[in-house]
Amino acid sequence: MNSIFSSTAFRKKSPVLLIALAAAGCGNKQGAGKTEDFRVSGDTVTLSPYATVKARLRTSTITYGPYSAELVSGATVKAIPNQYAEIAPPFSGRVTRVYLRLGMKTQPGTPLFEMTSPDFMEAQKAFLQAKTACQNAGRVLKRQQDLKANGVGAAKDLEEAETDFDMKEKEYQNALASLKIFKTDVQQLVLGQPLVVRSPIAGEVVANDVVNGQYIKADDAPHAKVAELDKIWVAGMIKEKDLHLVRDLAGAAVSLPAFPGRTITGKIFHVDEIMDEDTRSVHVLVACDNPDHALKPGMYVTVKFMANPQQSIFVAAKAVMQFNDKSYVWLQSGKDRYIKRYVQTGVTYNGNVQILSGLANGDIVVSEGAYYLSDAQ
Repeated sequence: MNSIFSSTAFRKKSPVLLIALAAAGCGNKQGAGKTEDFRVSGDTVTLSPYATVKARLRTSTITYGPYSAELVSGATVKAIPNQYAEIAPPFSGRVTRVYLRLGMKTQPGTPLFEMTSPDFMEAQKAFLQAKTACQNAGRVLKRQQDLKANGVGAAKDLEEAETDFDMKEKEYQNALASLKIFKTDVQQLVLGQPLVVRSPIAGEVVANDVVNGQYIKADDAPHAKVAELDKIWVAGMIKEKDLHLVRDLAGAAVSLPAFPGRTITGKIFHVDEIMDEDTRSVHVLVACDNPDHALKPGMYVTVKFMANPQQSIFVAAKAVMQFNDKSYVWLQSGKDRYIKRYVQTGVTYNGNVQILSGLANGDIVVSEGAYYLSDAQ
């Protein structure tokens, strides 16, 4: 009874420890008469020098290390809006000549097809009339300016000529703008010429049902599509609970079910400011290079968002105990002395648990056998 670890000072609560005690008592003569036990004081457990459970405990020292958080989401491939065009003529008319074909490469202004259109004819007439009227008004203005300069013209006539010219010039500019929208070369315009429908972007013809002799209405659905698919967007989602990681996102890796084992890396292009109320997520656009067009608009893929590396603490999953809805570890505070330390946990990665708060660099925790100490309380 000389030892401070007397039978009354330690509580024998664990069947595991009782078995260990009996075994040690029979096989260890040096420890005969010594009580292998533990003492509990609040959240602190102190082991006897003769406690055989000590051989079952393993400790590790806490160190910070780099960790990149990863978020996985289903995603959809989309064409970039300003690199995708649906071709619909501005007027109704009949197709008289077809240039486009599937897979054809285009540049801005590349002719796709020609058509005759009464509406386009009227637009030509309006332009030529406005041009002629503007030229006539300009000549009248020039004559009135000369007369006034020579002292034989009236100021009133000059003002009227200036007003008429300004009005005619605005009408001409409006008519000119309406034709330029349709890529019409007004310098080569001849009354009655067909409307040439041109590609607005550089890309490739990806859809086409235009045929010679076909009548197309102005309100028809697009009859051809041109897209530049060397670069595309992948639209994924980040859940509301993970929004704190958005600012740290460094990039993304896209996996294609159609090409097992292949991964395409991309850059975060845009994070929506409005949350989807149905999914409680925000949409994230990832810009990806797509030189071989493996990613096709409408395709479903998997995107893994990767955050910039942050210094984090990880401990073995076996080290983390649970009490109700709280997590804790056993922190070594001295020789054979351990304190229950409540911690906030994060993700589980490779058999380790991230510790967000509760531990510091250099702390020593029980990494194996922690349940023996928990059983002592």
